Amino acid sequence: MDPENPKPVPDGEPTDLTVEDVTSTSLTLNWNTPKHIGTSGLAGYLVEYCKDNTETWIPANKVMTTKTILVIKNLTEGDRLRVRVKAVHGSGGTATATLPDPVLIKQPIVPPKIRLPRKLRETFIRKVGQKLNLSIPIHGNMKSSIIWTKDDQPVPADRVNICNTSTDTILFIRSLERKDSGKYKLLAQADTAVDEVVINIQVVEKPAPPQTLKLGNVWGFNVSLEWQPPKDNGNTEISGYTVQKSDKKTGEWFTVVEKVRATSYIVANLVMGNHYNFRVFSENLVGRSETAALCKDTVYIPKPSKPYKPPVYEEKDFNEPPKFTQPPVDKTTTVGFTTKLFCSVRGNPRPKIIWLKNQVLLNENPKFRILTNEGISSLEIRKPSSFDGGVYTCKAVNMLGEAAANCKLDVKAVTVAQ
Repeated sequence: MDPENPKPVPDGEPTDLTVEDVTSTSLTLNWNTPKHIGTSGLAGYLVEYCKDNTETWIPANKVMTTKTILVIKNLTEGDRLRVRVKAVHGSGGTATATLPDPVLIKQPIVPPKIRLPRKLRETFIRKVGQKLNLSIPIHGNMKSSIIWTKDDQPVPADRVNICNTSTDTILFIRSLERKDSGKYKLLAQADTAVDEVVINIQVVEKPAPPQTLKLGNVWGFNVSLEWQPPKDNGNTEISGYTVQKSDKKTGEWFTVVEKVRATSYIVANLVMGNHYNFRVFSENLVGRSETAALCKDTVYIPKPSKPYKPPVYEEKDFNEPPKFTQPPVDKTTTVGFTTKLFCSVRGNPRPKIIWLKNQVLLNENPKFRILTNEGISSLEIRKPSSFDGGVYTCKAVNMLGEAAANCKLDVKAVTVAQ
């Protein structure tokens, strides 16, 4: 029995036909090769399209293409097109893949995106009288409808100027007032796509002065002050208070302390016998209040009833008899080589220094030179001979006594090698 011949596999159509991109004048298609390709092979692809509800198919490529992507150009915006792709096999047969739904030729809408500057992402603080000029970019491929509101109400047209372009929106206020503070919402809408942001604007000014400044306790050289926060903080937090004092004699104001966070302070180190007045300024990030809270009462720092007697200190007696802090030491030298003997001595009054050799005074001998400076005495012996050896004595004398110290000098002859 002859084996049964296999049935031929039909040539297949392109697979996974999809729309990759649509613009107002073009359509981009993408597909994959057929799952089944006969023995004759695949020659290429033909792409055709026609308007919806018609049967007039228009070739998109006059020459077959072997690529699996094609851009149909020069289309009319607003048309709805049906599209099909034919796989042309080597045998001449074709197999067609058709998009299931018509495609609307229209530029796709890129949703509007508000690019809020970094400085506006937190509370934006401005001073009264300054101008406000906010320029906020808006990205998208269609002109968006722009709506500004303040605290969920339309922005006041008498104070706020709005200028919109295709790429941004500008909010401008020529001279800010406190009432311009609030939450400003910006809404951008293109077709059904919407984006919105909220900008918190805070308009601030200098605060009012503190309230009810009054004196507290007065003791010694100290005065305590107390006050209340200002009624108007300038639409921002009070950062501190400045306390000043004025001496009635001069009438000039001097700053005692700045940036006190509490509502009380102790003024110290006042001068006895003087009358003082005090005032306090409040301060915020804009600056110090224009006026100060002035204390109604003055303060007198009384002098003590008993006269001040300074303590009596016994004067120390710095006089002392001479004393060697470093006596001269024994020394050996060589004939013909000048040498020196040293010692240090203290005493008050400054002692007189005398040098002796074998109890003979040396002060008038030109061979010896005596120098004394800041309690250090030196005896220089110029080119000594063997007769200059012996016991040398340094004696220090003042009105309170005397002190002496001895040392021995050994003078050796030069030895000549044979």
